[in-house]
Amino acid sequence: MNNKQFLTELSGKCQLTPEKTASQVQALIEVMENLWSNGDSVSLSGFGVLEVKKKNERVSVNPTTGVRMLIPPKLVLTYKPSSLLKDKLK
Repeated sequence: MNNKQFLTELSGKCQLTPEKTASQVQALIEVMENLWSNGDSVSLSGFGVLEVKKKNERVSVNPTTGVRMLIPPKLVLTYKPSSLLKDKLK
């Protein structure tokens, strides 16, 4: 499902125009980005938890050449689904 199909489906459920739905989704994404930039997590009941975690610096080895590389630390977005969602997907 692409973005346009998703917004069309969501606008039908919310009984809004696709344009209004797109602006609402964009607002939601902006709020979540602000929370993540402050180090907060986003917990959506029935869906799961989205949070930013720091991956530490590590050494990796290229299996072809055997060259060791230092991979710098970075921030990654993680998702943990709720147990309700897990049960629905079984």
